[in-house]
Amino acid sequence: MKSPVILENKDWAFEEIIEIWQSDKTIELSKDIVQIIKESRVALENKLSESKSPIYGINTGFGSLCNTVIEPNELDQLQINLVKSHACGTGKTISNQLSKLILLLKIIGLSKANSCIRIDVIQFLVTLYNKKWLPCIPEFGSLGASGDLAPLAHLTLLCIGEGKFVTEENNVISNVKEVFDKNNIQIPMLKAKEGLALLNGTQYSLARLIENCFLAKKILKQSEITSALSIEAFNCNPDFLNEEIHSIRKQIGQIEIAKSLRKILQKSELFAREKNSVQDPYSFRCIPQVLGASYDTIEYVKQIAEREINSVTDNPVMISNNEILSGGNFHAQPLALCSDFLSIAVAEIGNISERRIYQLINGSRGLPEFLTKNPGINSGYMIVQYSAAALVSMNKQSCTPSSVDSIVTSKGQEDHVSMAANAGIKCFDVVERTQTVIGMEWMTACRAWEFRKDNWKLNEELSTYFEKYRLMILFQEDDHIPSNDYKGTIEFLNSIS
Repeated sequence: MKSPVILENKDWAFEEIIEIWQSDKTIELSKDIVQIIKESRVALENKLSESKSPIYGINTGFGSLCNTVIEPNELDQLQINLVKSHACGTGKTISNQLSKLILLLKIIGLSKANSCIRIDVIQFLVTLYNKKWLPCIPEFGSLGASGDLAPLAHLTLLCIGEGKFVTEENNVISNVKEVFDKNNIQIPMLKAKEGLALLNGTQYSLARLIENCFLAKKILKQSEITSALSIEAFNCNPDFLNEEIHSIRKQIGQIEIAKSLRKILQKSELFAREKNSVQDPYSFRCIPQVLGASYDTIEYVKQIAEREINSVTDNPVMISNNEILSGGNFHAQPLALCSDFLSIAVAEIGNISERRIYQLINGSRGLPEFLTKNPGINSGYMIVQYSAAALVSMNKQSCTPSSVDSIVTSKGQEDHVSMAANAGIKCFDVVERTQTVIGMEWMTACRAWEFRKDNWKLNEELSTYFEKYRLMILFQEDDHIPSNDYKGTIEFLNSIS
């Protein structure tokens, strides 16, 4: 049995969160964290017993009802009503992996102890995580301010014995009370502040951003490998990879991409092969500049996501002197801007990839038109490029920023929202489409290489990738159904990145 990951009282690196999320390891709260959570709850309860002053969301209503004071004997019901009334999300249920990440992030956020919830509630969430009982959360409903209220309400329903969860075997469980009782799991219910603490946070928008950033990093690596094979097939002049060209530009991403391409292409015949052109089209020659800009964007987004992982995004919060104050840490504007920025960066990876597909099927540099020996009777990869063009066009439409939008809610109390969740949902669509385009380019570059391999050779790295791929996806000289190969191609690229 694998040792659990101990959640310490520390700041977590982006890569650490990815490793925990992608693994099958269980998690466990450290003794220090358990102690500070207990202490913060005691401090809150003491404050409630000693003071009759209104404290937002603890003994008042919510949103525009913030000035409505709630009687002490109704505080627990207030939290339960909050969760039920806010569980109004729509759309398809999010993936199990995304739900798992949200749950992990919520546990980490609450473990900072500024939210003052009972240790029983957090331990209940830890139990769900460890059993892989993942909350069923609808896709839509968050405005990315006041926290991701609707999505997190669906997560929190389990804390009052309602809602749904999905098991490791992918069974959806709706009779949650019965299942919890059968497994001797005590439903914690909710007391003062706890419903608000669970709903008030950016964990849904943050999970979207982290997932998209994680996938974008993989896509960028796949694009490096794929574009290297396209460079070989198109017989490019490799002068554009010269190290000094990039060092004098001083853009870190550009320098890193050029370095990576030189490594992938090291000892290639390309550097000695006779060329028909002094310069190549921008879609080849400017790969380091374009992918480098996306590299820099992904690194920036990772930095913002890492800060948010280690943040308290609840409201109100207890600060170091045990004072409880209202603020706006639930506002997900940093995440909204990052999701929009990341969408543009990933879309550009797809844009330049589609242009290389076009160049490879265009009938230049000694390659046959549409990469078929018998054009006319065969259309070759003519429509693969059409399909890629349709995807990158959709990406362009999806890159209109969500973060410039805002809608007034709650009688004007919540008069500016971030739309971070919508930005994240849209970004995921861009990521998925871009990965398909990269797959199409790999298919096209491999097909182009079929017309080169009798006379030219690839270096060891690219040759290994090409040969492994051909064991999975066989070359077909005559027209066939390219879309049958998309899934296998994407799986192959995922396996090497």
